[in-house]
Amino acid sequence: MPGRRAIRSAAAIAALVTAASTGCGRGSDEPTPPAAPPTASETVASPSPPAEQGFQSQIKKVTAGDLEHSWREGCPVAPSGLRMIEMTYWGMDDKPHTGGRLVVNAKAAEDLVKVFRKLYDIRYPIERMEPVDKYKGSDFESIEANNTSAFNCRRATGSSSFSQHAYGLAVDINPCQNPYVYADGHIAHEQCAQYKNRDKDAPGMIHAGDKVVDAFDSIGWGWGGEWSGARDYQHFSSTGR
Repeated sequence: MPGRRAIRSAAAIAALVTAASTGCGRGSDEPTPPAAPPTASETVASPSPPAEQGFQSQIKKVTAGDLEHSWREGCPVAPSGLRMIEMTYWGMDDKPHTGGRLVVNAKAAEDLVKVFRKLYDIRYPIERMEPVDKYKGSDFESIEANNTSAFNCRRATGSSSFSQHAYGLAVDINPCQNPYVYADGHIAHEQCAQYKNRDKDAPGMIHAGDKVVDAFDSIGWGWGGEWSGARDYQHFSSTGR
């Protein structure tokens, strides 16, 4: 009868399901629980965390050994007055990245975390973020790598005075998309010359009144893109210079 054929078919299907469960080495006929989805707190074996991960940061102390090429005796700030911010940042590939590192003045560290949290939230893209020691203290090489950096015990461009970078109170962001333009219009880095035209709207460029400028303005830092004469579009500092 049709009713009995349906019952026999249902029983056969149930038997097959039970056999499949025990045949996978589980030793049980209990149903396999669904795999738990990964969470933002899980460790990810990749330089890029899940896109839904929020901004994360940690402020750490540094020593002279951490600053082999960027600090020396006679610098205006001792290593004890500096901090390393380790944080996530939004990349040029439109993905979040872990491992960003920025050496800054200890007194400015918490404020700068707030700034970079805002930049992350608006998905402002950053090429890379490494201490200038990665480039043996060479500002030129750091710029060539389009590296976002802060502390470097050096003189200001064209001056015998210490730069605000020597105090850990200045940050250079995407220095290729935001080059230093001399008063005569010259740009020292050939591959960055295309960004002299500030009417462009390429990823990573900073413009007057945009959210990047506003984020630094919120902690009282000024922008080198507003200087007269030479303009430093990558540069933000506590003094505005």
